[in-house]
Amino acid sequence: MSTARGRGAPRATGWLLAALPAVVVAVLPLVYLVLRATDQGWDVFWSVAIRSRTAELAANTLVLLVAVAVSAVVLGTAAAWAVTRTAVPLRRVWTVLLVMPLAVPSYVSGFAWLSMDVAGFPGAWLALTTTNLPLVLLPVAAALRAADPALEEVSRSLGHGPWQTFARVTLPRVWPSAVAGGLLVALYVLHDFGAVSLLRYETFTLGIQTSYSGSFDRTPAAVIGVVLVVLAILLALAEARMRGNSAARLGAGVPRRAEPVRLRAARPPVLLGLAAIVAVSLGVPVAALVRWLGVGRTEFDPAALAQTAATTVQFAALGALATVVLAVPVGFLAARRSTPAVRAVELAAYAGHALPGITVALALVFFGVRFAQPWYQQTPLLVLGYAALFLPIAISAVRTAIAAAPAAVEDVARSLGRGRARVFGTVTLPLAAPGVAAGAALVFLTCAKELPATLLLRPTGADTLATALWTKTGVSAFAEAAPYAALLVLVSAVPAVLLEMSVFRSGRDVAVLDSATRGAST
Repeated sequence: MSTARGRGAPRATGWLLAALPAVVVAVLPLVYLVLRATDQGWDVFWSVAIRSRTAELAANTLVLLVAVAVSAVVLGTAAAWAVTRTAVPLRRVWTVLLVMPLAVPSYVSGFAWLSMDVAGFPGAWLALTTTNLPLVLLPVAAALRAADPALEEVSRSLGHGPWQTFARVTLPRVWPSAVAGGLLVALYVLHDFGAVSLLRYETFTLGIQTSYSGSFDRTPAAVIGVVLVVLAILLALAEARMRGNSAARLGAGVPRRAEPVRLRAARPPVLLGLAAIVAVSLGVPVAALVRWLGVGRTEFDPAALAQTAATTVQFAALGALATVVLAVPVGFLAARRSTPAVRAVELAAYAGHALPGITVALALVFFGVRFAQPWYQQTPLLVLGYAALFLPIAISAVRTAIAAAPAAVEDVARSLGRGRARVFGTVTLPLAAPGVAAGAALVFLTCAKELPATLLLRPTGADTLATALWTKTGVSAFAEAAPYAALLVLVSAVPAVLLEMSVFRSGRDVAVLDSATRGAST
């Protein structure tokens, strides 16, 4: 029987060389951002890093980050318990409604709140909390579904009510998953540009864009970008550590489902709480879209919308194609080899997970102006930005798909005289094709929604659905922006629906569900 280190393993040297372009694309923005931030000397770097403007941006960012993360953990954990462990009526309906905010990009939620004259910190807090709440709800729900209910049953048999059992038994067991979800929410708040820019709340990402566009000296923007990347890397490491420590199930044997807790007198408050979450996270954006679609019927320009949608499809398709092509060698190595060199390559290719889109775009702008002038404000540089940001999604899909293809089949093909390259093309790749295609589709949808990198790197005069929405909302043209927002929500609904089905309609284990949550949310 072959193993990843036996005859079924690929020759690492050739595949490592094939994986180098992905590593270069992934680390190029980070390396060049640091070089650009320090090219005037470390004295200038530190003077910008510790000045009052940077401190103000840091304070605003941290206040918003903590407020959103804490709110998402509290509400997401409570909602997950309600739909997985209680006999609340219409649990399946509530589950779908609670997950669907994943289909609302943060800047679409920002558009909805801004159209209601809610801006600044309150608007940013509401928009980011409601759109990111499923990132806590999903892993906590998965942990609850996988956890052995025996301890909770013992607690209730000793006379403890549902609230005491939840606080003393259930919550400590799912707390690692809740904290990991909260750190993931914090990471995405740190990355967010669309909502805070529309709602005019100055965080690091908006500060970078303002500094870049408002001055001929781009060094301050680069320095703030480095500070932002450092914070993002720290959060990503903390989130990965907590996720690795989360173990939802205790005891051996086949897992069984817990008996639903009967709420009795608590049923009305629980239903009211779930209804409030759904109304704020889903009802407000939908109501705003319906309202402005009705107001803007006379201003609707189908030709402009169709042209923008076509441009979005073109950019997203090119980005997905380039990203998957770069990801295949890395994913194949990660699935078939486990050596220090392969792990280093995979880790480097995952750099995009910690890099906010605005910093990747800023680094590529500097790189394009200095070293790739023909690509500056052209499609290739935008595609390069998409690849740097979304390689982790594609690599994860490729690795999972190839790991599921039996290495023994490759051994049989080689025993019949086929070379390694031919075996990969005729055996491995066809077996992994469905998973690779799913990863490509997810990258395509993510590229279609991407805002900050697209704003800075798009070709002159080109608009995507996201940039058109951002531009029109920025000048309070809500009726004109509504069709673009509605189309974006429809596009974003695809991964949200698939994720809800994978978590609540299948029996997959918590690790798979956690991985799916991270991929879809990205």
